[in-house]
Amino acid sequence: MFRSLRSDFEIIKERDPAAKGVWEIIFCYPGFQAIIMHRISHKLWLYKLPFIPRLISHFTRFVTGVEIHPGARIGRGVFIDHGMGVVIGETSEIGDRCLLYQGVTLGGTGKESGKRHPTLESNVVVGAGAKVLGGICVGTNTRIGAGSVVVKNVEANSTVVGIPGRIVHQSGVKINPLAHSALPDTEANVLRNLMERIDQLESDILGLQDLVIKIQSNKKQEDIIIGESQNLRDKEIIEFIGDDLNQ
Repeated sequence: MFRSLRSDFEIIKERDPAAKGVWEIIFCYPGFQAIIMHRISHKLWLYKLPFIPRLISHFTRFVTGVEIHPGARIGRGVFIDHGMGVVIGETSEIGDRCLLYQGVTLGGTGKESGKRHPTLESNVVVGAGAKVLGGICVGTNTRIGAGSVVVKNVEANSTVVGIPGRIVHQSGVKINPLAHSALPDTEANVLRNLMERIDQLESDILGLQDLVIKIQSNKKQEDIIIGESQNLRDKEIIEFIGDDLNQ
């Protein structure tokens, strides 16, 4: 247990540039305090001691804002950043060097028995406010975007965003665990691609119209009414996807 606490301490110094010293981490980091108390309550839970592990868990929630069921299994080097509102269910399993931000829930989806909470493999980053629900498995080196709701298994080296969560990127490239906000905007990319395709199709139609006018010389071009071509600079589109069209 003490080796685990040492790794929990070292991961904070490694990943949080705001950590200034030993005493600051011990007394001012609720995520670290919650992990310490959980290590104790989990040991008592394994000894099948009634009531006391849950009492420790409840007290820890009151003090730190982090609720961890004593039955949850947490690996080494786990960092709960800020921590307020984090909920970790009884059958949850968290691998080594995972990073959880405030408001994260590792919860169940009903009253089923057995394994009903998620498993996070090593080096998983769960963004602020994300919910991972059910007895699913999230693979190694995966990032879950802030506010996402994940209800299905996720393979390793993936990036998951949205409600419900969907994989938008998958590779073997090592990620920066602190860059949980550097996620692709898939909706904007899809809209951008669709509008570019529409522009191309409208250009093709205009070309075909010119060809028809040349063939049917008895018709004048102004006799054919064509709506104004829509493009990516339209105000409504700019407001939705942002003015980053050159990226």
